[in-house]
Amino acid sequence: MTRTHEHRVQIYYEDTDHSGVVYHANYLKYFERAREHMLGTQELVRLLEEDGVGFVVYKAELTYKAGARFGDDVAIRSTVELESPYRAVFKQDAYRRDELLVAGVVQLVCVDAQQKLVKIPDTVVRVIDG
Repeated sequence: MTRTHEHRVQIYYEDTDHSGVVYHANYLKYFERAREHMLGTQELVRLLEEDGVGFVVYKAELTYKAGARFGDDVAIRSTVELESPYRAVFKQDAYRRDELLVAGVVQLVCVDAQQKLVKIPDTVVRVIDG
């Protein structure tokens, strides 16, 4: 089963570069926020503080189609699938209305306090599986 989620982002002046469009690296921040809302902030905090487990980006691929501008309302549409017990693959796209701005694929893995690879926790697997 594929879990889907939509997160809205208001584009502020501070998000833009000298050309008036969103600075390219900011989309990684928007995607991160969307993943956090999708998986649940409280559970992510609990995993880190109690279990010593956190997510790290294994791989990120972004394709830029058009730029969002100051004042835009952008929807980050995300789906996630477990590629293995160790890796979650998020397909995350940024849209202004129906216009695709940025297409992204971000792969995450979990590590423990010693930065060793660990399986994705069952609590997160249940959220992903819906």
